[in-house]
Amino acid sequence: MDVEVKMSDPVEVFKSALSLNVQDRAALAQRLLASLEELSEEEADRLWADEAQRRLEEYRAGRAVAVPAEEVVKRAERLFR
Repeated sequence: MDVEVKMSDPVEVFKSALSLNVQDRAALAQRLLASLEELSEEEADRLWADEAQRRLEEYRAGRAVAVPAEEVVKRAERLFR
């Protein structure tokens, strides 16, 4: 027996979440973040590949700029001092 599950529109879910009080929003955020830790390695790899593709498209379209690796390292070192 198949059960059809209707997915909610993410925009509507977000609007509903924003109507929660601050404690409930914090609890929801914590649970959502924790759910990301449960991703399989394959799913995490797929998500990172999707993100890399998105960033490449942004760069090629001129909506993002490249930062030299040396500058990235310097910024990271300053952040973690």
